[in-house]
Amino acid sequence: MPAHPFDHPFDLATSFSADYTQARARFLAAAKDAGGALRAYDNPLTGPEGEALSTDTAWFGPGDAKNVLVLQSGTHGVEGFTGSGAILDWLGAGGARDLPAGLAVLAIHAINPHGFAWLRRVTEENVDLNRNFVDFDKPLPENPGHDELADALVPGALSGPVFEAAEAKISAWRTQHGETAFNVARSGGQYKHAQSMFYGGSRPTRSRRTLETIMDDHTLGARAQVAIVDYHTGLGPFGYGEPICSHAEGTQALARVKRWYGQSVTEPAIGTSSSVLKVGLNEYGWMAKLGEHATFIALEYGTYTPERGRLVLREDHWLHAHSNAQWNAPETQRIKQQIRTHFYPDTDDWREMVLFRSRQIVRQATAGLCGE
Repeated sequence: MPAHPFDHPFDLATSFSADYTQARARFLAAAKDAGGALRAYDNPLTGPEGEALSTDTAWFGPGDAKNVLVLQSGTHGVEGFTGSGAILDWLGAGGARDLPAGLAVLAIHAINPHGFAWLRRVTEENVDLNRNFVDFDKPLPENPGHDELADALVPGALSGPVFEAAEAKISAWRTQHGETAFNVARSGGQYKHAQSMFYGGSRPTRSRRTLETIMDDHTLGARAQVAIVDYHTGLGPFGYGEPICSHAEGTQALARVKRWYGQSVTEPAIGTSSSVLKVGLNEYGWMAKLGEHATFIALEYGTYTPERGRLVLREDHWLHAHSNAQWNAPETQRIKQQIRTHFYPDTDDWREMVLFRSRQIVRQATAGLCGE
């Protein structure tokens, strides 16, 4: 009989890593020890210290498994500390050893390795991967609010008259339109302003193409059911893991999500989520490939306030748009430490909450897949 997921104690020191390089090395070693079938999808660029970059996958269970659970980390680069930690915890707790018959698990480590290594949410193209899954052969989504605010969201300076004018413009816009409209304008996704926040790109990014290749290489479209847990951080109460679902109303996929994960599921479409409605989510990429066979949630862990997140992202985008971003320069390190802390609160209580919720969600997903 498989062990209960909470029988194994948390090991924070070995689950969570100090940087991308350590996280990758630990994942590869743990996956190999657990008998995983490994594949590497190398990125030709390097990290800030010249380190090699790669998205790595590990497959556990029978190659012809009817049902597959996918654990995906690093969609938003710097958020990869958390997803990597959750996957390493699953391996350390014996998850690969205790798989039910007919179920396989595919672990995707650092789908956006450049963002993970460089402590950015975006890819090497300065694109938010979680806004990149649109059809670029069709008219792209519009975001008129962002059009109005783009120059203020990432101003040309972090102090002085230009900065003060930007903050005044944002304050006035928020007062006039309200917080929900501002959050949609800022973070809902936009396709015109390449140096601004939440840019969805002008074409599929390398990370998107890598994810689509991973789906094909593991023949996920041929499976009966595929459940995806995509690890994120930055929204909601501190440490709480919110299962966010953007499957459309009336679909089998949404019904499964609610059946498997229960009352804690939230939906941006009906206003129950810490997230507003967004375009180009990688959830839509999974649905395009797998259709109704995919059951997707974004597991979003709360950190600090959305306003703090705005300020942190503003500085990181400014750094890469308006400076030479020398890695060891004091200003670069200050900004990078801020963004790392915001999206990965490196405290024991927060990390314990991450692992508890991850084990719970993986247990629910496993039970759902095996019960369908």
